[in-house]
Amino acid sequence: MREPQTPSALIGEHPSVVALRQLISRVARSKAQTVLIYGETGTGKGLVARMIHQLSSRSDAEFIDINCAAIPSQLLESELFGHERGAFTGAVGHKQGLIEAAHGGTLFLDEVRELDPVMQAKILTLLGNRHFRRIGAVKPIHVDVRFIAATNKILLGEVKAGHFRDDLYYRLQVISINIAPLRERGDDVFLLAEHALATYNDQHGSRMRHFSPEVRHIFRRYTWPGNVRELENLLERICLLEDGDTIEVKHLPQRILREVGLVPASPQAGPQGAGSATTRDYHQATAQYQRELIESALSSASGHIGQAAHLLGLTRHALRHQMAKLGLQSLEGGHRDA
Repeated sequence: MREPQTPSALIGEHPSVVALRQLISRVARSKAQTVLIYGETGTGKGLVARMIHQLSSRSDAEFIDINCAAIPSQLLESELFGHERGAFTGAVGHKQGLIEAAHGGTLFLDEVRELDPVMQAKILTLLGNRHFRRIGAVKPIHVDVRFIAATNKILLGEVKAGHFRDDLYYRLQVISINIAPLRERGDDVFLLAEHALATYNDQHGSRMRHFSPEVRHIFRRYTWPGNVRELENLLERICLLEDGDTIEVKHLPQRILREVGLVPASPQAGPQGAGSATTRDYHQATAQYQRELIESALSSASGHIGQAAHLLGLTRHALRHQMAKLGLQSLEGGHRDA
């Protein structure tokens, strides 16, 4: 069995990600037939499911994924269980369902919370006895399948609210895996960003190689509600549409700048000068932010220009230039080059 490459969403050094990779490996090699994955949108639940499959003894069989929210409930039963000819209007032939097709392998049920009550009952029965009947069939079919379910909701809360069967919840909850959101992974955001940037440079022939110090600080402060997927989509858009070799604040969307306080949350639009007023607000906020970054770096470096430049990812000359541009040159006499 060939070791799969670590998916991009699982790249990182944060303790939660290290523990996640270890848990994936243990679960994959176990005999567990039911796994439940929790994680916000964009954290990589599908990647985790696929990695469990690839690391398991089932890797030579099928990995079949189905989004329970993407298929109308009236069609989902036929998709999963299959049907016999004449089972219902339009059933002109025999159809193998996805459960049967996954025999020996893995079936991934994404957004399992979206199953309607009837399908929840059918899945519960399937997980309990490991056999099912195609629609319109009499003879049951036994299957050897590992079921991996995923949700971005806390299922226990859904059970208490009456939206999800408690018996199905406990059946799925044999082994649960929680994926931390990007905002809780610290400096992993930079490892992920650099990996994604290298990938999109290769794919699109762009030459973005660096992140400005201001952008790095914004990335660390932003909450990333769309998680790794949002980060990757942002960087791909920049690689496709922007020129240069460094990602600057100007390349970031307003929603990100608003959240970190670089533009007003609700800019007041005036008749003629609204655009220029907003632009002034933006540049003033950016200059203030840069000033705070430099002052913080100089403080951390005990006034050493060279060390402060290193902390900011700048050359000594570039830092001096930026200080002069921001009106900080008067502070320079108190700082040292060594």
